[in-house]
Amino acid sequence: MIDEIFKQIEAFQTIIIHRHVRPDPDALGSQGGLARLIKDHYPDKNVYVVGEDVPSLAYLNTMDDIPDSAYDDALVIVCDTANQARISDDRWRKGRFLIKIDHHPNVEPYGDLMWVDENASSVSEMIASLYEMRPDLTLSEDAARLLYAGIVGDTGRFLYNNTTPKTFETASRLIQKNFDRNTLHDRMYEMPLPLMRLNGYVLEHFELNEAGVGQMRIPIELMQRFGVTPESASLLINSFSSVTGIKAWVFFIEEADQIRVRLRSKGPVVNTLAAKYNGGGHPLAAGATVYSWEACDQVVKDLTELCLNK
Repeated sequence: MIDEIFKQIEAFQTIIIHRHVRPDPDALGSQGGLARLIKDHYPDKNVYVVGEDVPSLAYLNTMDDIPDSAYDDALVIVCDTANQARISDDRWRKGRFLIKIDHHPNVEPYGDLMWVDENASSVSEMIASLYEMRPDLTLSEDAARLLYAGIVGDTGRFLYNNTTPKTFETASRLIQKNFDRNTLHDRMYEMPLPLMRLNGYVLEHFELNEAGVGQMRIPIELMQRFGVTPESASLLINSFSSVTGIKAWVFFIEEADQIRVRLRSKGPVVNTLAAKYNGGGHPLAAGATVYSWEACDQVVKDLTELCLNK
């Protein structure tokens, strides 16, 4: 599979790398890290990263502004995106060949070539493993910084159970490069004052039922009151995850036309529940979408049943 991926990379002059909407550090880290790898090894190729820019994550990477014509006879690679609906920038269809690189359950296969490893902590870990498989590749400081950030983000600073011995080994190799790890950690986990104040509100008002299900509902009015965006509010998903007795928890974040559902768990599998509500993800971390607060009630009811039967 890796040989085939490099065969395609070598065959195309233009390579355009996408990732999912509402990117997190793994989406940007794997996308940017792969672009850096290709640029370093094939300096004459045209390599672009595309998707919406996220100001709060601009310290990681920013996107390229390219015309539609760039996709003519281009290789398109999509990182960290399980299903086509979540690919940022729908021009991904315009390329001549498509590769999917992902670590989510492969519930929606797509592309001419797929590299999916559900055992990997992150797609950044997968991209970093290419340096082990291809000793002729040069690992630059910037590539190491991006891939390390992606691994840290998707493992919760190595606290989540998707962290494996291989994850630590990969991170160990990355931090041998001379990037400023302390500054990177600070940027990844610093919190603007409005979001910090909303976090205090969440800690005061979240609910925990007898089945060990925690929930927090964040309507538009609340975000307006604290001056935060839905994207920022979603960062608080784990704010009460360490409370005694909690088994699984859900954040509901209202937007103009939908309510985002973010599910997390310490045991019960939640991606099957997410699939019931137009979503998906990992067994212990998933997301979905509903369109009313009544539907949120049903999500909590279903999550409660999962925890009671665990």
